Amino acid sequence: MTSAANSEPLWQPDPRRIAAARITHFQDWAAERHGAPAQGGYPALHQWSVREPETFWRAVTDWFGVRFSTPYERVLGDSAMPGAQWFPGATLNYAEHALRAADDRPGEAALLHLDETRAPAEISWSELRRQVGALADHLRALGVRPGDRVSGYLPNTPHAVTALLATAAVGAVWTSCAPDFGARSVLDRFQQVEPVVLFTVDGYRYGGKEHDRTETVAELRRELPTLRAVIHVPLLGTPAPEGALEWSAVTSGEAEPVFEQVPFGHPLWILYSSGTTGLPKAIVQSQGGILVEHLKQLALHCDLGPGDRFFWYTSTGWMMWNFLVSGLLTGTTIVLYDGSPGYPDTGAQWSVAERTRATFFGTSAAYVMACRKAGVHPARDHDLSRIACVATTGSPLPPDGFRWLHDEFAASGADLWIASVSGGTDVCSCFAGAVPTLPVHIGELQAAGLGTDLQSWDPHGKPLIGEVGELVVTNPMPSMPIRFWNDPDGSRYHDSYFDMFPGVWRHGDWITITGRGSVIIHGRSDSTLNRQGVRMGSADIYEAVERLPEIRESLVIGLEEADGGYWMPLFVHLADGVTLDDELRAAIRTTIRQELSPRHVPDDIIEIPAVPHTLTGKRLEVPVKRLLQGVELRKAVNPGSVDHVALLAFYEDLARSRKR
Repeated sequence: MTSAANSEPLWQPDPRRIAAARITHFQDWAAERHGAPAQGGYPALHQWSVREPETFWRAVTDWFGVRFSTPYERVLGDSAMPGAQWFPGATLNYAEHALRAADDRPGEAALLHLDETRAPAEISWSELRRQVGALADHLRALGVRPGDRVSGYLPNTPHAVTALLATAAVGAVWTSCAPDFGARSVLDRFQQVEPVVLFTVDGYRYGGKEHDRTETVAELRRELPTLRAVIHVPLLGTPAPEGALEWSAVTSGEAEPVFEQVPFGHPLWILYSSGTTGLPKAIVQSQGGILVEHLKQLALHCDLGPGDRFFWYTSTGWMMWNFLVSGLLTGTTIVLYDGSPGYPDTGAQWSVAERTRATFFGTSAAYVMACRKAGVHPARDHDLSRIACVATTGSPLPPDGFRWLHDEFAASGADLWIASVSGGTDVCSCFAGAVPTLPVHIGELQAAGLGTDLQSWDPHGKPLIGEVGELVVTNPMPSMPIRFWNDPDGSRYHDSYFDMFPGVWRHGDWITITGRGSVIIHGRSDSTLNRQGVRMGSADIYEAVERLPEIRESLVIGLEEADGGYWMPLFVHLADGVTLDDELRAAIRTTIRQELSPRHVPDDIIEIPAVPHTLTGKRLEVPVKRLLQGVELRKAVNPGSVDHVALLAFYEDLARSRKR
């Protein structure tokens, strides 16, 4: 993206918004108490946070009143990566902090939940606390102890939130998959971590249909020999299978929650990488690390607190669900939507935001672009007057997405803050993104996050400004993994992030840090296009090509060939009724040449029936590249990680035909 040249901001926070922002109050307080800079705004605060990380993170825990049941000896016992030790000696509990608002505002809504057929319904803070207390008591009665794994095969409903918090209250370790995952995909994840309890639904509703999951659940029970109990959530109304406990029975008690006080670095949950080229990495993050990172991210960067309603379209198989649940840490009401993003029409998510009176709306960049292409008018057709921020992640928001969102809301008189954010499952947070006190420039993330020493490096480890480089983080973040599961010597963890630059986190994205401190994401560095010695991001090509109304979605691959050549095909999924003829091919090439450069123009443009994705919606660039290099399907990709594995046969056939 060339948006570094955009000198005029698309949006500028007015003085009243800046003065009211929680991050402004935090900076003023930290200047008085902890020596933070009183002047210089966010850039000065960020510089201080990465220059003096121990002081910064101490300030975060003080500001948010983190309750340490035993005090910490120091903030960072060891700052080396991997293996940084945060707040040694401290004990606390994540769930205790997530339910603190029950003390002050027991009757207010903690959860607002709805699906494709049901209207929004509330669960109060006091009722959520009661359910968590009852379920935690029952888990202990089942023999669940700190460190045991508790799994959920659940959709985005209050059951999942309650189960997560009860698990954390016990000091056990939560892990979840969405019920649209098939049995093999779930087992690839859960068999690694050997859960003792499985929460599961009988099925789910999606796209106007009911999807039965009883056979899948039966297979999970057969293939998970460590299970001591199965807890049945009758979402479709079927009775519990033999030997399973009913949800209502395990949440009906009145036991006061007992929050196990665990070390700061005690495991909270296990998330999973996409697993496209093997078993998914089982990523373990800590109770304390997630607590302080999410307090910082959600309250200071997203500006969330009591009175807000936080909606992010997600499923329990994506880190954004965990991030959404952590909205409770700030006293925010979180909105849980269980359903299709585009049912009954493309504007469905905007309808959810209207019906729940959301103040912060998070979605994917792909959804924004789909709405633009479908002619959706969110602010005209829905009352979205309470939305202060629309945030996007999953992939870079193209410049046209920024303009479309801004123009759609501006037409209704709204002063919309647009936050494109980028992070990863690996840290369950953002490296860069939302800052309520900074301007927004088209195609750019506003800035690196507090406490995150985000840099762009060349292959020799030299920091770059205004040039494309590797995304690295040079100091530890509290939510970085404490380890991978079943990685006793830490080698898999080390090789995933610290192999290229010892002691420095290399994430695998190409980025540009601009002279004003904003960030541009160009795509994955392991699938980077490298033509004539020039590195190019695939996201730039997608943004240009998918602006054409004839193109629904695209996939570009760069292939180094045995003879030293380089083949760069562009695969296109066409809109209904469109034919890929010479005229359209010429239009695609012209668009890319004019908007990017002649180097970006593909060698071939090939029609495909659809673009293959991971189960969390990311394009399968690396596995497709490996297939085109002639790697066998079973070695190139884990079929259980793909949304439509049948789509991959095309690339196998293409690779064979090119060898002839």
